[in-house]
Amino acid sequence: MDLYADNFRRLQDLTDFDALSPGVFYSEGQDGLLLRLEVLARHNYTLELKLSYTLRDDRTGALDPSAMIRIYLDSAQAEVSHCYIGRRWQDVLGIHPTPAQMVSHRLRMNGFLNKWLLYLKQQKHGRSSWQAEPIPAAFTGN
Repeated sequence: MDLYADNFRRLQDLTDFDALSPGVFYSEGQDGLLLRLEVLARHNYTLELKLSYTLRDDRTGALDPSAMIRIYLDSAQAEVSHCYIGRRWQDVLGIHPTPAQMVSHRLRMNGFLNKWLLYLKQQKHGRSSWQAEPIPAAFTGN
């Protein structure tokens, strides 16, 4: 649970939860990559987000990497429910993983999010860097 609480705090540094409403937002960091935050749903006590770069997997066309995140506002926790980092979970675990394999995979996904959020902070993504869709004209990357 400490990892989920740490992910919550890191996401809170990245964006203002109170200001988020469904839609797509972009932030360009020092690395020149365009970060995409899609707010899928807002409920009384939860937010559902998809965090990704605007890069696409050549094979599938999916945003890569990407993380589906559920934020629990009442308990100050954030968890990754799905991740795409070049492969889907079925490619990693097979079609019928054991419960132990699923728990281990979820911990790895949340560990990945934790490290990614730290990297994003180092690249100067933060509350003031977000712009609502469309993609900002100033972005010159690929």
